[in-house]
Amino acid sequence: MDLNPASNRSLLYLLLVVGSLWLLYRLAPILSPFLVAAGLAYLCDPLVDSLERRKLSRTLGTVLVLFGLLFLMVALALILTPLLQSQTQMLMAQIPHLLEWGQATLLPWLQTTFGMDTASSQTEIIAWLKGHISELGKLTAYLPAVGNQGLALLGILANLVLIPVVTFYLLRDWDRMMAAIADLIPATLRPSVTGIAREIDAVLSEFVRGQISVIVTMALFYSLGLWLVGLDYALAVGMIAGILVFVPYLGVTVGVLLGTVASLGQHGDLVSLLPVWAVFGAGQLLEGMVITPRLVGERVGLHPVAVIFALMAFGQLFGFFGVLLAIPASAALLVALRHLKAHLDSD
Repeated sequence: MDLNPASNRSLLYLLLVVGSLWLLYRLAPILSPFLVAAGLAYLCDPLVDSLERRKLSRTLGTVLVLFGLLFLMVALALILTPLLQSQTQMLMAQIPHLLEWGQATLLPWLQTTFGMDTASSQTEIIAWLKGHISELGKLTAYLPAVGNQGLALLGILANLVLIPVVTFYLLRDWDRMMAAIADLIPATLRPSVTGIAREIDAVLSEFVRGQISVIVTMALFYSLGLWLVGLDYALAVGMIAGILVFVPYLGVTVGVLLGTVASLGQHGDLVSLLPVWAVFGAGQLLEGMVITPRLVGERVGLHPVAVIFALMAFGQLFGFFGVLLAIPASAALLVALRHLKAHLDSD
């Protein structure tokens, strides 16, 4: 039986969606630099638009924005890299002292307080660590796989060259590309698709740009707070915890663990942990009740559990490329579900 034109169009759109997903899956290993470039172009487009309104050409505005972004990244790298490197090295150097403190203080306290057989417990802990140390390799599961160090170095250099070049062309032609994509949409569907795209843009831009602000704010808060309570490695711990707030609850968890290790290595007593834990407790309350609602906005609707699931699911399916794609895809899915619900409610 022949299908009517509407059925033919629906089947065509379904095949296009399935084909696009299959193509993304097959090309995932090489798409990461292009997605990074597209993300940078998306974030910087409002700045270039602002320069255009000031009578600058699109090309000149793109060049100025990219040079400004490059200058900012280089300046931050020159300032923060030596500090982070030195503090990280000192922090790692405290691990042997921490182990000595555990053997000399913690294990005898456990034996005295709880009657634990610390000798056998210590043996069991060491055996467990040896048995699970290989699982640390799973932490790199989302990184691009390479055959050897030469290929890894070549891939890094290629991305360093490719990302700014692709970003320049995408940013310069962003408006024209968006208009060309809109022209490909059938006239009957264009108003509704354009409205959905604008809603996705509103959700995504508020989430991504707001999340960047949250990362910067929390990195400064944790670094300053840990410095005020006297932690020697405040910058390293604070910056790592702040950057990782992009993944809900991961930043504060890693920060507490690193802060605990640093404080025990520095002071060697449990009382010193209280100010460090207080900083992270205050930071978590501040982030959840003030900073994230103000900078990201409640109307985004991307629940923390949904963000965690999206990052893990897309990372499992597409690797590192999937991690980069997780948030945009989640925002698009959220908007699609809203429109589907509205359509079903109207029937």
